[in-house]
Amino acid sequence: MKLAQEIILAPVLTEASMMGTADKKYTFKVAKDATKVDIKKAVEKLFSVKVAKVNTMNVRGQLRRYGRYEGYTASWKKAVVTLTEDSKTIEFFDGMM
Repeated sequence: MKLAQEIILAPVLTEASMMGTADKKYTFKVAKDATKVDIKKAVEKLFSVKVAKVNTMNVRGQLRRYGRYEGYTASWKKAVVTLTEDSKTIEFFDGMM
């Protein structure tokens, strides 16, 4: 079993993901082999919150060109974590707004 720090890799800080923080929805970049149950346990352990549900999606790599050379960026997995109504917010995202 992986550690919580190995499952939750980084927060996703985009304009769209920051709009979800008002509804207690937080977006993270997670390990590709992590399941929804693993992600839920990792977020609850790292941030001391209660998770209601987890939505995951695989993000394909984008085509990038550099002169005549082209290739794809790395693919990754994204998780949108929704907290329960009585749960506290994640302070890391509160400072970003």
